Amino acid sequence: MELTNVFIRNNLAELYSDVLTPEVLEVLSELSSFNGVIKDAMSERIRQRNERFLQKKRIAFSDPGSHIPNTNILVSDAREGKFEGAVIPADLRRQWIQGTGPAAKPKAQLKSSIRNVAYALLSGADGWMFDGEDALGQITTMSLDNQRNLKLAIHNDPVFLEVAEQVAGEMNNWSRSFLGYDMITDWKEQLNFTTKIFRARGLHLDDRHIRDAQGIQMAASIVDVSMYVVNNYRQLMKTGSSIVLYLPKIQKAGEAAIWNKLLNALEKKLELPKGTIKVYVLVEQLEATFQLMEIRAALGKHFVGYNTGRWDYINSVSDALAWDPAFINPDIESITMTYGYMRYYEDRVRRAVNTPDVNGNYALWQGGMEPNIPVGSAAGVAAGMKKALAGAEREQREGASGKWVAHWKMVHIVRPVWEKIKNDNQLGRNFAPLTYTPEDAEKLSVIEPSERTIRGARNLISVALQYANAFGQGMQAAAIKPADFFKDDNILYLMEDMATGEIRLSILWEWIHKKAEITVHDQQTGTRAGDVFTMALFEKLLDEEYQKLLEADDKDVYQHSKQTTLPIARSIVETYISSESKLPWFIDLLNINLNNSDPMEAKKRIALYVDAFRKDGTRITGNIDY
Repeated sequence: MELTNVFIRNNLAELYSDVLTPEVLEVLSELSSFNGVIKDAMSERIRQRNERFLQKKRIAFSDPGSHIPNTNILVSDAREGKFEGAVIPADLRRQWIQGTGPAAKPKAQLKSSIRNVAYALLSGADGWMFDGEDALGQITTMSLDNQRNLKLAIHNDPVFLEVAEQVAGEMNNWSRSFLGYDMITDWKEQLNFTTKIFRARGLHLDDRHIRDAQGIQMAASIVDVSMYVVNNYRQLMKTGSSIVLYLPKIQKAGEAAIWNKLLNALEKKLELPKGTIKVYVLVEQLEATFQLMEIRAALGKHFVGYNTGRWDYINSVSDALAWDPAFINPDIESITMTYGYMRYYEDRVRRAVNTPDVNGNYALWQGGMEPNIPVGSAAGVAAGMKKALAGAEREQREGASGKWVAHWKMVHIVRPVWEKIKNDNQLGRNFAPLTYTPEDAEKLSVIEPSERTIRGARNLISVALQYANAFGQGMQAAAIKPADFFKDDNILYLMEDMATGEIRLSILWEWIHKKAEITVHDQQTGTRAGDVFTMALFEKLLDEEYQKLLEADDKDVYQHSKQTTLPIARSIVETYISSESKLPWFIDLLNINLNNSDPMEAKKRIALYVDAFRKDGTRITGNIDY
């Protein structure tokens, strides 16, 4: 369908006219002017990445006398808080627990798909980040289904209310057996408790269904923000709710400034005061940690807080230092939030949010993800919940105002950590001011001694394969554990999203291309401490872990995937790992194979991507089947 400045694939404008409304299309048309700006910024990312690799150059702090790109703000002013930030709105001042997950399921009828939203809004979470990015499948029209489900729920559509009443009963059945009480007393009232938050796709991703006037795939960020805000802002404001977004994968303050201009333009179009839309920023990129105050300043009145994730950030550090033979991560299980560079990253975030702006306003720090799910043996669940509570207690002590959970069952388990303290938040806690010395920069890539094992390598390979397989089936949020533990109920499944595959492949790439040494003898493979992790050893382990997935029950690996998306997953893993020049995004190779179940066609698409990137740094990010 052709509109002013916007092309929509096939007949989707008619099929999804409830979310692709005339008002949405008008806004999309106007904001399409940002498409070229975003594409140029992403090309500049790759150019700078290549430059760092060639020159073996570390990321550094910005020149304090320079201006933040796309703004008139001096870096030194940003660092000193000489900018106008946001007053934290009432419904964000207490966010002890935020749940995360998509609002839609793959290939599901509406009443089944929208159950995701009911679980979220009945969970008792203070906020729920409905994901349009790493945890939302993108096969067929899932991005549009996600928007439809959110609109129906936010507007209390009768279809949603019918599903919510049924889901409330099911949740109480579980909570009575696990918690010993009903977690929901009045399901209609409970639906109003949780703040609705939406995570848009990052600047690096393209929408699969919409193009601009030049026929160029529209940046997914423009599509997501336009649809969510335009469809829901009136109802959210009518009920006294804030319009809140999470912004992912920002690398530099100049990119944050592009987001700010996009949001300003959207607010102007909708005749909303500047700063009406509030945003959290996920600190998922090493470069962002060097520019935390600059990002706050660039987003100005929109910015309310930072979130400290784990997998995405580890992947970013690994990628930024792919050229450095001395930077080699240990087993992923060792890289906790208190490990080496992660500890210093978290410390900079908490210091940045507790630096006041020109009006004395502070920002929020939302702690990272708790991926455990309380399903398994009694011993396994007890151990998993003990670990989850210890992690939450540590973050609370360190200054976080709340944290994330990946499953609704975890809300009532973890929330009491903050309930006991009773403070709505930890705004303005006294921490040492940020400094910008060479030593500070060095700490953000410090590696501490820890084990690097064959067991760890098997875990990396198995989870990466499983995640890529789930992605191909539309399950970007998936419960996963290594294949050797499928029948061990003492080992819990963890809710994982895109980042779990990204980081596992990054670490494997490091181990092979930087000649990492295994630190512990492994009897099964005959590998001794001090042996190098070679490509031959990787291929042997890959064969073995892949065979385990082929032999797995349908519960863990769907039978129909073993001749379709699983071999495609293997091809992607092999290509990523074997590439001498590290590829920038695992998700790119997955995205170009969405809705493709032919392993031979996948090999052609993978080769197409690799050849284009090697030639001139071009990432193929559009929908090949458009």
